[in-house]
Order: sequence, then C-alpha cells, then structure tokens
Amino acid sequence: MKSVFSVYRYDPKVDQKPRYQEYEVDTEPTDKILDCLNKIRWEQDPTLAYRYSCAHGICGSDALMINGRIELACQKLVRDFKTGNNFVIEPLPLFDVVKDLIVDLEPFFEKHRRVQPYLIGGKNESDKEFMQSAENQEFVEPALRCILCASCTAACPINRARPNYLGPAALLRAFRYIFDSRDSITEERLKKMDNPDGVWGCKTMWWCTDVCPKEIPITRCLGQIKRAVKQKEEGS
Repeated sequence: MKSVFSVYRYDPKVDQKPRYQEYEVDTEPTDKILDCLNKIRWEQDPTLAYRYSCAHGICGSDALMINGRIELACQKLVRDFKTGNNFVIEPLPLFDVVKDLIVDLEPFFEKHRRVQPYLIGGKNESDKEFMQSAENQEFVEPALRCILCASCTAACPINRARPNYLGPAALLRAFRYIFDSRDSITEERLKKMDNPDGVWGCKTMWWCTDVCPKEIPITRCLGQIKRAVKQKEEGS
C-alpha cells in the first residue's frame, strides 16, 4: 500500500524557516516507522537527517513526534496509526533542531550529569562487597529500564515553562540512586532535589509516564522522592 509521509525539514545553517516535504512510500502494515524513514533516505532523498542506532528500542536515539505524539520510530508500526496511511514526522519538541529530525540533546544530558548519575559507595571496612537486597533492587528497578531517549523530558510542559527544571529523566535517574541502599550520599542527593528546579518542579501531570516507551511509572517514582524529602525535613 502507499503511505504519504510529511516530514519536517530544516537546516538552520541554510534555511530561513522550517518546511514540510512529502514522500510517497510503499509500506506494509508491519513496517516500522523507522523502516519507512530508511526507505525515504535510501531510495528517494539521502539528504534527510535523523538519528537511529539499534533499531530495537534499546538505544532510545530515534525518539520523534509521529502524528503529534512522541514515540520511538523503531517501536511503532504503520498499522498502529489510524490516519489513513498519512504520517506527519517531526523532531522532538523543546530542543533546538540541528538538522531535520535531529535535535541538540546536550542540555538534556547536562541535566542528567547534574544529578551525579552513578553509585557513590561508602567506606568499606570489610573485604566483602556491598550487598543489595532483592527488595531494594525491585524498588529501584523501574528506573533501570530508562534508555535516556528524552521522550519524557520533551513531553513535560514544566520543562517548557522552566528551562532550569531538571526534568523527569534526570529526576528518575536521581530516584535510582537516592533509594539504592548501597549509595552513601542519600541526604546530599535529597538536598539537591529540594527546590523548585528539582523535584518540586514536578506538578504530577503524568505526561512523562504517558509517553515513556518503556512504560516506567515516572510520576510515581518522582512522588517517592517528594515523600523522602518531606520525611527528611520532618526528621531533622
């Protein structure tokens, strides 16, 4: 069957404003949207720019706006959309466009680095490794599924209103270490979260959870951080 793809095109180095270019593609209902973009670039227009790597929903690099909704192009099939075989493909919102469907994710990763996204173990007096209980691992497990695709941050309306807000992805990574029993700086991490650009920037709108391709309960995890911050204040 024939499908029409209206694709956002913009190179800020040469274009004065964005435009949309239409491509007609032979598709099957089981084709991934990423497959269709590849057909366009390989068979019609090699100048089209977009990101992808694994093509199996692991790397998170091909997050796009597909018919007005943030999705991973490698996870969505043609048959998933009830749009009469017409598709509008756009870059992630919020971020500056580098070219066409590629956006600059450096601000996203800068906020990710700001939460110290790594385990900081305490002093080990024995020769045994730091142990983590199965219960503790199960509690932080949702955050382990994050692939840093930036979908949640791009969808979050608070990020658009408050540029300095850490955003759901960075806060989710903070959750992962705040509640890891092996980490030694829990109080310091909670203190960093206790401000309007930290966890209190979250207004519990659930948009992040709605678009997460890994179905992580992001809003619920952020609620756990808020609860921990309040308990720390009450205990001090």
